[in-house]
Amino acid sequence: MQFGVFTVGDVTPDPTNGREPSEHERIKAMVAIALKAEEVGLDVFATGEHHNPPFVPSSPTTMLGHIAARTSRLLLSTATTLITTNDPVKIAEDYAMLQHLADGRVDLMMGRGNTGPVYPWFGKDIRAGIPLAIENYALLHKLWREDVVDWKGRYRTPLQSFTSTPRPLDGVPPFVWHGSIRSPEIAEQAAYYGDGFFANHIFWPKEHTQRMVGLYRERFAHYGHGSADQAIVGLGGQVFMRKNSQDAVREFRPYFDNAPVYGHGPSLEEFTAETPLTVGSPQQVIDRTLSFREYVGDYQRQLFLLDHAGLPLKTVLEQLDILGEEVVPVLRKEFDALRPAHVPEAPTHASLRAARDAAAAAGAAEATAERDA
Repeated sequence: MQFGVFTVGDVTPDPTNGREPSEHERIKAMVAIALKAEEVGLDVFATGEHHNPPFVPSSPTTMLGHIAARTSRLLLSTATTLITTNDPVKIAEDYAMLQHLADGRVDLMMGRGNTGPVYPWFGKDIRAGIPLAIENYALLHKLWREDVVDWKGRYRTPLQSFTSTPRPLDGVPPFVWHGSIRSPEIAEQAAYYGDGFFANHIFWPKEHTQRMVGLYRERFAHYGHGSADQAIVGLGGQVFMRKNSQDAVREFRPYFDNAPVYGHGPSLEEFTAETPLTVGSPQQVIDRTLSFREYVGDYQRQLFLLDHAGLPLKTVLEQLDILGEEVVPVLRKEFDALRPAHVPEAPTHASLRAARDAAAAAGAAEATAERDA
């Protein structure tokens, strides 16, 4: 089980004092959060991709490359790589380069984002969002697995005898998660390729997440990648913790009430009752997170959103201390004890390379046996 944090990189005023960080401060804060995540023993740091204010992470590979140079163990990922508006060739080359620089500590999550105007900014039509996601990823998948690619599609110019460079590290492409909040087509896409499926799991009730993950598991098995419970699932989550739950609620309330994504809507109490948002003590976060398994089954990755809604960096780092010292060790132990032996762990570069080598060895042995027969 992998545990980590993801950030959307919003620049939001602190509602308790009106102070708004500069873009420079926010970018540096995201780096500090990643470094702290490794320090406290988390496994993953993931950044979103946005191309509009009030967000700053427009170049995930630049940020993750910088973090790679300052960490040794942390797995670097994305909370969204815009497969619809980025060119698949550029994605293939940028993330392969990052993979080399990070010695394989890279995977990424494909998504369409939640900002409609990004489509015309990059010369695309939002009405083609789903077809773009499907076609662009088909090309990306091919670029990472074939040294010479010929391609003709609907949404970009053809490729003839094209080789993306650098090639993936050790000939093993980065593992891909397909992220979605509401689109069954993306769950289907993840299942078709045998890739991971990441459910945002923040704004919607658990029944919605259960349906999306259930669809992905069913189709994963349909395409012959393994049994439904062997599908690779990740979940988002959102927490705010203090030793006493009353202190957590009191401190977080002004941030919730004024947050761009859900402020001025349902109350904090309503939102925590109807969605996976957990505001309370470390034990409450442990209990709530363990309950996710009841409706999605055994899963491989849990990412928490901590730095949003104007929370100051000092507070976010305190949250990371609590997460790393009091919450994740318990969750790791409990989830590992519950997971059946046939359910795989989260993929890493090392495990993917080992699986590739084992398959190659088995194929060679089979070919030898047939020849000798």
